[in-house]
Amino acid sequence: MPARAAVGLGTLAVITLVSLCAAISSGSVMVAPHDVWLAVTGGGASDTAATVIRELRMPRAAAGFVTGGLLALAGALMQVLLRNPLADPYVLGISGGAAVGALGSTLLGLGAFWMSGSAFAGAAITMVLVFGLSHGHGGWTPTRLLLNGVVVAAGWGAVVSFLLSVGPPTELRGMLFWLMGDLAGAGSAGWPAAVLAIGLAATLAVARDLNLLARGELQAQALGVAIGRLRLLIYVLASLLTATAVTVAGTVGFVGLVVPHLLRLVMGSDHRVLLPGCVLLGGSFIVLADTLARTAFAPQQLPVGVFSAFIGVPVFLFLLYRGGRGAA
Repeated sequence: MPARAAVGLGTLAVITLVSLCAAISSGSVMVAPHDVWLAVTGGGASDTAATVIRELRMPRAAAGFVTGGLLALAGALMQVLLRNPLADPYVLGISGGAAVGALGSTLLGLGAFWMSGSAFAGAAITMVLVFGLSHGHGGWTPTRLLLNGVVVAAGWGAVVSFLLSVGPPTELRGMLFWLMGDLAGAGSAGWPAAVLAIGLAATLAVARDLNLLARGELQAQALGVAIGRLRLLIYVLASLLTATAVTVAGTVGFVGLVVPHLLRLVMGSDHRVLLPGCVLLGGSFIVLADTLARTAFAPQQLPVGVFSAFIGVPVFLFLLYRGGRGAA
């Protein structure tokens, strides 16, 4: 591994550790640093400190890190698949299908387990629907996939608006928080972390082919890359990563769009370094945003999607401004 890449990944690992420490030690309930350390290491912390750290903050920080890693990794894959720098994990309507499933289960009065399952089922149905519509005569192309995804996303958006219109007032706050992205109800990060690990391992296995595909389909095909098979793999992986993230935390924006761009500017476009970097920086980004969402107006908590947008919008505008000056 080049020295620059090793330094970059090491720096991101330190940022990840700092963000997790900040998330665990910050909150509306003050916990002494000594009690935080004892609670994390399994020592004899007070009952209040142990409950707050082990049962509330640590699971939420883990869920936030996994969500950010899933979205950033999916965003990097989508940008390669669609050859579009503005592509993000939600561009193909995956989040819309998940939102319809989650809000529908909420209106039916089902529990959190059914809400998560319905969200994942809605995302999976959307994945199959978009791919099926895109697979016409002559095979599917990124342009056809993008157009079908945008149309399906618009259709799901109309259904979401309908569900919000007919929903009872007592449920609207929770439904809107889910649509904005919220980690308050996130469950165990065990199976999403497993999905993230499998997705990262699978993409690293084809990182060389991704590098060639990013340079152009003709060049990649000339060098022996099976373009059709690689496209299908990228689409399935990116869709599953997005579906998992949406199931955990709702629709959290700007992570999959901003993080890959930022890392390409700093660390280059080698996917062998870019992909693990996206997981680390994306996870840290959401952990820090959620920490701000919990503490900025404590004891009131805001959706993490609000702060991810507050941070992501100026960062992305700066990247566009810097890219425009570079092009000039």
